[in-house]
Amino acid sequence: MTNIITDNIRKLRQKRGMSQNRLSKETNLTLNTIKFETGEKPNPTVETLKKITKVFKASLVDLFKE
Repeated sequence: MTNIITDNIRKLRQKRGMSQNRLSKETNLTLNTIKFETGEKPNPTVETLKKITKVFKASLVDLFKE
Protein backbone atom coordinates (compact mmCIF):
# COMPACT_ATOMS: atom_id res chain seq x y z
CA MET A 1 0.00 0.00 0.00
CA THR A 2 2.81 2.40 0.82
CA ASN A 3 4.23 2.06 -2.70
CA ILE A 4 0.94 3.26 -4.20
CA ILE A 5 0.88 6.25 -1.88
CA THR A 6 4.51 7.17 -2.46
CA ASP A 7 4.17 6.73 -6.22
CA ASN A 8 1.12 9.00 -6.28
CA ILE A 9 2.82 11.66 -4.16
CA ARG A 10 5.90 11.53 -6.38
CA LYS A 11 3.72 11.89 -9.49
CA LEU A 12 1.84 14.85 -8.01
CA ARG A 13 5.08 16.50 -6.93
CA GLN A 14 6.83 15.96 -10.27
CA LYS A 15 3.76 17.08 -12.23
CA ARG A 16 4.10 20.43 -10.48
CA GLY A 17 7.88 20.53 -10.88
CA MET A 18 8.29 20.52 -7.12
CA SER A 19 11.33 19.14 -5.32
CA GLN A 20 11.15 17.20 -2.07
CA ASN A 21 12.78 20.19 -0.40
CA ARG A 22 10.05 22.51 -1.68
CA LEU A 23 7.31 20.10 -0.58
CA SER A 24 8.95 20.01 2.83
CA LYS A 25 8.76 23.79 3.10
CA GLU A 26 5.20 24.03 1.79
CA THR A 27 3.94 21.38 4.22
CA ASN A 28 6.03 22.63 7.15
CA LEU A 29 7.44 19.11 7.50
CA THR A 30 11.10 18.22 7.79
CA LEU A 31 12.86 16.94 4.71
CA ASN A 32 13.50 13.69 6.60
CA THR A 33 9.74 13.26 6.98
CA ILE A 34 9.20 13.80 3.26
CA LYS A 35 11.84 11.19 2.43
CA PHE A 36 9.31 8.41 3.04
CA GLU A 37 8.69 8.90 -0.67
CA THR A 38 12.04 7.28 -1.42
CA GLY A 39 11.59 4.51 1.11
CA GLU A 40 14.10 5.97 3.55
CA LYS A 41 11.44 6.52 6.17
CA PRO A 42 8.44 4.27 5.50
CA ASN A 43 4.89 4.61 6.76
CA PRO A 44 3.92 8.28 6.77
CA THR A 45 1.35 9.32 9.35
CA VAL A 46 -2.17 10.38 8.42
CA GLU A 47 -1.31 13.92 9.54
CA THR A 48 1.66 13.96 7.17
CA LEU A 49 -0.52 12.77 4.30
CA LYS A 50 -3.16 15.41 5.11
CA LYS A 51 -0.55 18.18 4.94
CA ILE A 52 0.68 16.88 1.59
CA THR A 53 -2.81 16.60 0.10
CA LYS A 54 -3.54 20.15 1.20
CA VAL A 55 -0.58 21.43 -0.83
CA PHE A 56 -1.71 19.48 -3.89
CA LYS A 57 -5.40 20.27 -3.38
CA ALA A 58 -6.07 16.55 -3.45
CA SER A 59 -7.86 14.12 -1.15
CA LEU A 60 -6.50 11.23 0.86
CA VAL A 61 -8.45 8.96 -1.48
CA ASP A 62 -6.43 10.32 -4.41
CA LEU A 63 -3.26 9.02 -2.80
CA PHE A 64 -4.63 5.47 -2.64
CA LYS A 65 -5.76 5.24 -6.27
CA GLU A 66 -3.90 2.82 -8.50
